[in-house]
Amino acid sequence: MSEEAGAVAAVAVPLDVRITLARSAIQVIADDSGCDLLHIKGAAVDRSLRAVIASGTDVDALVRPEHVARLDLALRAHGWRVYSTFLHGSPFGHAQTYWHPTWGYFDLHRFFPGVRIPAADAFAMMWAESHGLALPGATGRVPALEMQATLLVLNAARNQMRDSDPVARWVDDAGLERAGVQKCVDRLRAHVAFAAAAGELEHFRGAPDYALWKVVSQGGSRTAEWWARIRAADSLREALLIAARAPLVNAEQLEHDLGRRPTPRELVAGMIDRWKRGARELAGSRSPRSTS
Repeated sequence: MSEEAGAVAAVAVPLDVRITLARSAIQVIADDSGCDLLHIKGAAVDRSLRAVIASGTDVDALVRPEHVARLDLALRAHGWRVYSTFLHGSPFGHAQTYWHPTWGYFDLHRFFPGVRIPAADAFAMMWAESHGLALPGATGRVPALEMQATLLVLNAARNQMRDSDPVARWVDDAGLERAGVQKCVDRLRAHVAFAAAAGELEHFRGAPDYALWKVVSQGGSRTAEWWARIRAADSLREALLIAARAPLVNAEQLEHDLGRRPTPRELVAGMIDRWKRGARELAGSRSPRSTS
């Protein structure tokens, strides 16, 4: 038998199958390391919330905040590597992305954007009301139905170009009572983010996170985003830390763009470019508007 004939042909694993198995792999790691997590988004979402279940392109899970460091160590021990950290993954710093050569990407959420109660309290609330999710070789947990719908609406506030009416899609079309979802919003103190998704953000102009959700949901400059992040900070210490990071180049993004680790010269060039762009944005925001 020739080498060609005896070789085993590589078979591409369908994306939905890979994601399902990746979810199981992560659940097994969490179980073995004693970590609590709630599966969110993608095929973990209850079937009643959408006509067609989409697997998504990665796995998302909300992790008990006290277990984040432990799960991070366990994931690294099983071949997962950090792709983007909490600090650089999003304006909210809510998730850290991992990559595995077999399973693909996993977003580890330490809290959910828009939720204003302490992360540990929010997770404990969702965990207490969660129910089982059958997985190949494992059993996970997902939030209660109304809470799932609430999280999906909050998530859609950051993706309005793709989801123009998330309340109708995730609540009305699913046959849920808005009062039940509103109760979840109240318990999470997620009113501003929910209003951003529902097109009612202007009702919350005085809220500390109003400007941040305006930029996130409607667009804006990077400078406006950083100012909004500072205003939305929960403490002076957090605001100062955000302000200190604002002028720094995002080394992770630069590495992804280059396809390799950037050199010191490239980091300096990226930082200078960032300063110049910020200065142009500030100058543009202060220039008088033209009148016709």
